[in-house]
Amino acid sequence: MEKKIKIEKYTSEWENTFRCLSSIYQRKLGDLILSIEHVGSTSVKGLSAKPIIDIDIVIKNKHLLPPVIKGLEELGYYHEGDLGIKNREAFARINQNVPKDNEGTIWMEHHLYVCLQSSEELKRHLIFRDYLRGNIEAVRAYENLKRELARCTNDREFYTQGKGGFIESILKKFPKS
Repeated sequence: MEKKIKIEKYTSEWENTFRCLSSIYQRKLGDLILSIEHVGSTSVKGLSAKPIIDIDIVIKNKHLLPPVIKGLEELGYYHEGDLGIKNREAFARINQNVPKDNEGTIWMEHHLYVCLQSSEELKRHLIFRDYLRGNIEAVRAYENLKRELARCTNDREFYTQGKGGFIESILKKFPKS
């Protein structure tokens, strides 16, 4: 049976969790990375969302990927490959205590990606996030769409596809660089 898609009211806990996770990645990976970006709906203040933190770790080039993979594996993640998206590598957790922090913290669900700075998917994430952060009307419209989709389905793929038209309508306002 498919799990119900749960949309929760925005909470500052999402930003706090991102900051804690980001700090762990920064300590572990240091100069290997350019930045750590909080993307997805939980990164937009006031936007209701599935309580899953989306994180993009940005690296300069693919030659840095092997040591980044090694560092993330030491924290308890495993590399899933690009999952069909060029210049973006996905990572999953072996359990809820990942990343390991020597305190046994149980972390909220999060999706972790390592993106080349040239990644089109990274650019899409940042453009969409930044647009929503500056446009309350778009936030409300997106939230209403997500709530309606969640009410109508438990199918995550259908839910994600249902958001696609809205996301594309925002992204097409910005020329590709």
